[in-house]
Amino acid sequence: MNRNEKLSDHFTFGELIRSETAERKGIDNFPPDYLIEKLKRICSDILEPVRLYYGRPFRPNSGYRSPELNAEIGGSSTSQHCKAEAVDIEIPGISNYELAVWIKENLKFDQVILECYRQGEPNSGWVHVSLKDEEDTNRKIALTYSNGSYSNGLHA
Repeated sequence: MNRNEKLSDHFTFGELIRSETAERKGIDNFPPDYLIEKLKRICSDILEPVRLYYGRPFRPNSGYRSPELNAEIGGSSTSQHCKAEAVDIEIPGISNYELAVWIKENLKFDQVILECYRQGEPNSGWVHVSLKDEEDTNRKIALTYSNGSYSNGLHA
C-alpha cells in the first residue's frame, strides 16, 4: 500500500503508520495486509467523526506500531497499537480533556484514555482511543493516565 493512499476522506495510510522513531532507527513500521481494514475502521469510526465534529484538520500522533517499534519506544506488550486497534490524537486549539469527553459521550470505543494531561494546560498530553473489531467486545473504558498510574474516569 502506498503511504499517500487514503484510508478515509481525510486520513492517509502514511499518517497512520508515521513514526519519527521508526524512521530514525530504520524500523519497518508497515503493518501486515490483514491489518489494513482495522486501520480503515479506526479512520471511519474514530478519526473522521472527530474531524467532522471539530471541523479542524489534525494528524494522528501514533496509529499502528510494529512490535519492533513498540518495543523500541517502551510500549506495553499488549498495546492495541500493534493490532491496529488504537490511535493517539490531539487537535491544535482543542482541550484534550474536552476531546476525550466528547469521544466518550459520542463514539463507539474500547478504551479512551486521557494521557499525561495537566490541569490548567488544555493542550497538554494526548487522547488514546482504541476500537476492537467485534462491537460487543468493546469495553467502553474511560481512564486518565498521569504520573505513572491509571485512574478510572476522565479527570481534568
